[in-house]
Amino acid sequence: MVTEIRSAKDMEALVLEYGFLPFFKNDIPGFSIEEHTPPELWYDSESGDWAPWDWKGPVARMGTCVYGKLFWKKAGFVSMEWFPDFANWRRDGYDFDARYDDELASYKDKELYDAVAQHGSLQTGQLKKLLGYGGRDGKKGYETVITRLQMQTYLTVADFDYATDRHGVPYGWGIARYSTPEALFGYDAVTAAYSRRPEDSRQRMLAYLQKRLPQATEKQLVRLLDI
Repeated sequence: MVTEIRSAKDMEALVLEYGFLPFFKNDIPGFSIEEHTPPELWYDSESGDWAPWDWKGPVARMGTCVYGKLFWKKAGFVSMEWFPDFANWRRDGYDFDARYDDELASYKDKELYDAVAQHGSLQTGQLKKLLGYGGRDGKKGYETVITRLQMQTYLTVADFDYATDRHGVPYGWGIARYSTPEALFGYDAVTAAYSRRPEDSRQRMLAYLQKRLPQATEKQLVRLLDI
């Protein structure tokens, strides 16, 4: 088992080992990318680099796990081994259109979800411009909507786009590019647990995590899995 993250491949391996892995330190000891990253790599004060932030895009592209704001409205990964159950529970058995038809999603949620689904993928700036968010007279609440759709597993971060200098070298913070999990992994893979009741998916994940994380209380694990 990987105990220290020193590369994107290490990060992917640890996500696959745990199945679920928040990015930041949280109330479950030892259960984060942050805690498994050597301090000198988490932030290099001389160069200003944050190595794990540069690796999250490559890991998202590997096709083995899903990345986004998945736990407590904060960033983390779920392996594709467990994502079908995770999505089944978080979606409560609903595809997005069915959720909207049953008046369980707002129009703001629908227009943002539809924009991403129709284009295949869109980055934050493109989404805001397309839907009229930002500026003095623009729509408000973009972060609330995009976070909710990630927490419900309808959208995920496909990659990060970077600005480049005149030599073509990327720099600065990556800009999230969003897609639907179905577009990235295929509808059948994402919905593989739909044959189960959502509560059964929840119980499967809870039982697994109780064995995998004996240091965690049941209350902590429920908070991890629930929205």
